[in-house]
Amino acid sequence: MTTPGAGRTGTVMKVRRGHDVPHTLQVIVLQPVLEVSDPAGFTLWPVAGIEPYGFLPLSGSLAPTEVGTAVMSIAAHNDVVPVADDRPPRPTDPLGSILHGLLTMDDLFASGGLRVTDTVTGVTLLPGCCNGLEERHDWFDVLDGNGWASFGHDPSPLAERHGDAVRLTVDADRDDSPVIELAAGELRRLLTGAERDLTGFLALAAAWAVRQLPDHAAPVTSALARALVLPAQGPPSAPRRPEAVG
Repeated sequence: MTTPGAGRTGTVMKVRRGHDVPHTLQVIVLQPVLEVSDPAGFTLWPVAGIEPYGFLPLSGSLAPTEVGTAVMSIAAHNDVVPVADDRPPRPTDPLGSILHGLLTMDDLFASGGLRVTDTVTGVTLLPGCCNGLEERHDWFDVLDGNGWASFGHDPSPLAERHGDAVRLTVDADRDDSPVIELAAGELRRLLTGAERDLTGFLALAAAWAVRQLPDHAAPVTSALARALVLPAQGPPSAPRRPEAVG
């Protein structure tokens, strides 16, 4: 089972077994994923019961509590105090405090990246530590730039282009690391799908913010767009009441 909205594509592969040459459909799934922060004790808005420090796929198909988990996690990722802090003082109320970094920091971080799964072999490439969704455009360096990119450490995922093919190494620090291989054109289509998923998530989060954080909806939506390196969009307008007919 894969998350609705996840980018996926299929390639027919030949697998030799004795004298038979059956055909197996290789399905590669690529998803933008966010590292989930620990929700223990969090009560400012509803969140889903997702294992902390795992990955939540982002798309326009999330449930409201999953959107709440994503917003909580991105806020927590940016809940830091820089060495030279010239920002406004941190508010004392719990909501203002958790949103402080998200709404005041210049450079925002969304821990995670792109998860790639070969559903036939079960091999999965995960983003490593210190990688962020805002760095996902490094994947296009593999296709259009210097032909390779890495995505964090522990594990140390690596993507390399070899002609018309791309090899994804799950952990470049291991000599026996599993790999995923796919066509360069296939990867480009999957990356385009990941951008659609993130755009769908941002629209969903904008509507969520209007309901859950009405006094902060516009700045929170703008901050999420910056954290995910997406075009800014305003929150949806509240529905208008029908005008009385006199």
